[in-house]
Amino acid sequence: MPSVFFTRKIPRSGIERVQSRFDTEVWESEMPPSKEEIIQHAESCEGLVTLLSDTITSEVIESLPRLRVIAQYAVGYDNIDVAAATARGVIVTNTPGVLTETTADLTWSLIMAVSRRIVEADKYVRDGRWRVAWGPELLLGEDVYGATLGIIGLGRIGQAVARRAKGFDMRVLYHSRNRVDCEKDLGAELVALDTLLSESDIVTLHVPLTQETHHLIGTRELSLMKRGAYLINTSRGAVLDEGALYDALRSGHLGGAGLDVFAHEPTPHNNPILELGNVVVAPHIGSASTRTRTVMAEMCATNLIAALSGERPPNIVNPEVF
Repeated sequence: MPSVFFTRKIPRSGIERVQSRFDTEVWESEMPPSKEEIIQHAESCEGLVTLLSDTITSEVIESLPRLRVIAQYAVGYDNIDVAAATARGVIVTNTPGVLTETTADLTWSLIMAVSRRIVEADKYVRDGRWRVAWGPELLLGEDVYGATLGIIGLGRIGQAVARRAKGFDMRVLYHSRNRVDCEKDLGAELVALDTLLSESDIVTLHVPLTQETHHLIGTRELSLMKRGAYLINTSRGAVLDEGALYDALRSGHLGGAGLDVFAHEPTPHNNPILELGNVVVAPHIGSASTRTRTVMAEMCATNLIAALSGERPPNIVNPEVF
C-alpha cells in the first residue's frame, strides 16, 4: 500500500479520505518541518502533501526515491521546484479556483479597513483616547465609492475583486499579460502599468510570483502612484519591494497599505512596516474561511488519490509528466 506524508494538519475530511486508501503520517506540530525532517519522514513515501511554507527543492525531491506526487494544499506553488519534479516524473498538483471568492473578500476587507482607517479607529477607542463624541476632523479617511481601482493581474481573483467594485460604482483599470474576454461585463479597462499606477486611487495586486513579477512594484512604480493612494497585496509578498513601500508610506506619498502577504513569512516582529499606523496587516489569511479550507482539503485529497491510483489528477501543474 502506498504511503503519504502530510507536512501539516489540514481539515479532517481531506486527511480521512487519504487515510482510507493509504498509509498516512501527519506532522503534528504547528511549526513546519525542516527540509531534513521532510526528507526523513517522507523517505519511503509515494505521496507528499505540502503547504506554501514548505520549501520543496530539487534536493528534497531527489532524496525521496519513491515519490510519485506532490499535492500542494494551495493554489500557488512557487515553493516547489516544479522543473526538478517534472524531470523526475513526479506529478505536482494544486487547489485552484476554490479560494477565489474568499480571497477577493479579504482583499475588499483590506481596502475598506485601510481607506477608512478602521484599525486605527479601533485602537483609538480601546486606548481610551475617544473623549469627544464627534470630531469634524477625527480619523478622516477616503471614499471608496466612486474611486478608481487599479487591478494588476485580472485572473480569477482579480476578476472577483472587479465584480465587487461594480457595487461601489468604481472606475476599474486593469493591467494583465493578456486582455480578458469578460472586461466589458466587469466594466474594466485594459491600460499600461504606468497608466494604472498614475490614475488609480487604490491599487491591488493579484499576480503569481515568477521571475517576471518579482519586485514588480518597486521605487519607480510607487513614485508613479497618486499622493495619498492605497496599495493592497494579497498575492505574494515578493511581488512588492517592502523597503520601497516602507519609504513611500513613511514619507506620506502613499496614504496607506493593506498587506496579507510578506517577502518572508512569518514576517519578523521588528519589520519596520509594522511600526506604521497607516498599514493594515494580516498573516496570509486570504483563503481562511472554514468552507474554503475544507474544500481545499478535499480537492487536495482528490488530486493525491488520483495520482497514486495511476489516473490523471483534476488539477495538475505539470501535465508534461504524462
